[in-house]
Amino acid sequence: MMSVVIGLSAVIVAIRDGEAVTLTVRPRASELAGLPFGPFDPGGHRTFELALRAFVTEQTRFDLGYVEQLYTFGDMGRDAPLADMGDGDGKARVISVGYLALTPHAVDITALGAEWASFSRFFPWEDWRGGRPPALAPIEEALKAWCGCCGGAAEGAQRLARARLLFALDGAPWNEERVLERYELLYEAGLAPEAARDRSETPVRSEALTAALGEPMISDHRRILATALSRLRGKLKYRPVVFELMPEAFTLSALQRTVEAIAGVPLHKQNFRRALERADLVEGLGRLETDTGGRPAELFRFRRESLAARPVSGLSLPLLRE
Repeated sequence: MMSVVIGLSAVIVAIRDGEAVTLTVRPRASELAGLPFGPFDPGGHRTFELALRAFVTEQTRFDLGYVEQLYTFGDMGRDAPLADMGDGDGKARVISVGYLALTPHAVDITALGAEWASFSRFFPWEDWRGGRPPALAPIEEALKAWCGCCGGAAEGAQRLARARLLFALDGAPWNEERVLERYELLYEAGLAPEAARDRSETPVRSEALTAALGEPMISDHRRILATALSRLRGKLKYRPVVFELMPEAFTLSALQRTVEAIAGVPLHKQNFRRALERADLVEGLGRLETDTGGRPAELFRFRRESLAARPVSGLSLPLLRE
């Protein structure tokens, strides 16, 4: 009888040098990067979250702050190639519970193989802050070739409609929240490197397409990472989670850059500040930040006490339109 192993995976997000980053590990020096992960011990761990906090600290020397459960990944075969979860004979089915953790400080990590990696390393097509990402050109070409090689015209049309909707092809609007659906379409099309690996194929790709598709990760960790980014981008709009990524005192420009780094889209400065004022989530501290490289800017704090006083929503994302 196949045994079941419950694994815990952590997507730990911070902002570093203006970029959204996640904490990665390399279980063995020769392997691809992965997320901090480990098995849940029913006899030794009181809760999933306590187990998660313990092994993240053990693997990375990093103590988690804000944590929420993300999703449970249990599809048959989702763990191929199998992450080492201590199942002994390697025949266990792994059920992975993903967690999302946010921290205001991407502190230097001393653990061997642990590092902060930009989301753009794994999803180059997701960053629209500087306009349409160059990665989308070879991806568009590859997706249209995939749409054209299927058996029937109807299926090809359905594939093309999905690709247009998800990757904003042929003038379709971009929806920043659909990170997971985009990655899953690339996997279905056999373009994601993990798809070729799991199907024991050796794809022949151009250098430009290989770079555009981003770095693969061990097991299905890039799918878990895509799920986390989708969730976080959505939560920006209905919960004030962005402040979990901010220091105690911050400028409004720094807050906007953080929102843009997570959402992957540029925001309209004046409209963003008007939305902040309406939400009544921040207040001025009466002092200036002088280390801005320009005109001193006022420092603000998050009004955390408002969470207990009334229902609090997130931030609207007024996009900067050309």
